Amino acid sequence: MSIEVDTGMSLRNVPVQKRSADRMEALLDAAAKLIDEGGIDAVTTTAVAYRSGSSVGVLYRYFPNVDALLRQLATRNLHLYLDAVREGSDLTPDEPWSSWDLTLDAFVRLCRTEPSFLHLRFGEIITHRFLSDEESNNSLIAKALASLVAEAHSISVTKDMIFHIEIAVAMGQALMTEAFRRDPDGDTTVIEEARRVIGDYLRTNVPIK
Repeated sequence: MSIEVDTGMSLRNVPVQKRSADRMEALLDAAAKLIDEGGIDAVTTTAVAYRSGSSVGVLYRYFPNVDALLRQLATRNLHLYLDAVREGSDLTPDEPWSSWDLTLDAFVRLCRTEPSFLHLRFGEIITHRFLSDEESNNSLIAKALASLVAEAHSISVTKDMIFHIEIAVAMGQALMTEAFRRDPDGDTTVIEEARRVIGDYLRTNVPIK
């Protein structure tokens, strides 16, 4: 599933050859580790270049500024999450919201294991319109999840579905923030409450036949 970022936020150069793609990924990996170590303010062009074993000139070859690099990293986080959601959907029975547990578990797992995911996630921690000037992050995520639900159950995406999934996403963001505020590994009591509350909300408001 493709999530488009605005033209003004795009890469300066899109890598075509594997070597260039690997170099750009190394820059993103370096930024992710810096975020985990010192927060988003730790991500500077000099620090990322040094940590990746590259140069500031190479960084600017791909990214016009630090914001563009962070947006690319947030987009990578989002695709990692959506890929995990898709895999979870493929592994679960064809029953209404049977994939919800694995969807939540994927988010928790990425918060625990993927560099930058906990502190940056999809960029909504910086601003609610981090990936797009036109739509909020939660709206983009809701539309992506609605498409996955529609694909898995052979149903149509509706405005009501998108609305309720966006509400569920907002609840999930807030509850996961609280869970990881209480415990660096995620407070299991809060996680399980999120599983129950959001699962009930989705099953009630987005019926899947």
